[in-house]
Amino acid sequence: METLLELERNPRPWRKGLYVDPSSYAQIGGWTFDKEGQKIQLNFDTCYPMVKGTTSEKSPVRIGRAREDTCPHCGGRMVDMLVLDGRDERLKFLGLDGILTATCCPNCVGFLKGPAFNSFTLDGGVEVFPSELFDGAEKTDCYVSPEDYKALTENPFVLGEAPVPLFYGAACQDVNTVGGFANWVQDAEYTTCPHCGKPMKYLAQIRWDTVFDCAEGTLYVEFCPDCHIVSMQHQQT
Repeated sequence: METLLELERNPRPWRKGLYVDPSSYAQIGGWTFDKEGQKIQLNFDTCYPMVKGTTSEKSPVRIGRAREDTCPHCGGRMVDMLVLDGRDERLKFLGLDGILTATCCPNCVGFLKGPAFNSFTLDGGVEVFPSELFDGAEKTDCYVSPEDYKALTENPFVLGEAPVPLFYGAACQDVNTVGGFANWVQDAEYTTCPHCGKPMKYLAQIRWDTVFDCAEGTLYVEFCPDCHIVSMQHQQT
């Protein structure tokens, strides 16, 4: 960390030839630092898998809960992509004394200019932040069919009973996980909290093709524990 901090504060001449600052590579290890040189942890040291159970099975984590409101861009239905109750004993490592809900449009989250954001309250409340399409357009088509919405919101995934190795999610390309490390399709990408400006912590990954057919890429969920804000971003090849 001392070396990366020195290179950040006093960049060498070869810095201009790099794609990113050397300090960006610290994020691959799940950490970064602020301007004062204080280390900031970006990942949790525990990882749980999502495994196939049944839709009627009780679970403190659910992927894809149906909503009635619609997306302002495509008119498709919004979805609570992740609903997580941190009071479950398995999820104590998250430090959440209540419910976190991550809500977005599954059709448009990959077409946005930046991540999708929402705030959450520990009693299950959600406020979705305004978003902008990457090309500046106001409207786009909805490519998620009614059958896809049904598959997404009725998927059988539940939280696994036991933790898995820390890099389980990073080593596999077809798993959904909570905590640990992500399998970034492209670069590691930690969102900046729009309220406090601090890096958000990686929370979960959802592989689209595990929850409905003919979908590509992964949804990455991060959150700011202080501001109770969630970000969701999509990557694919």
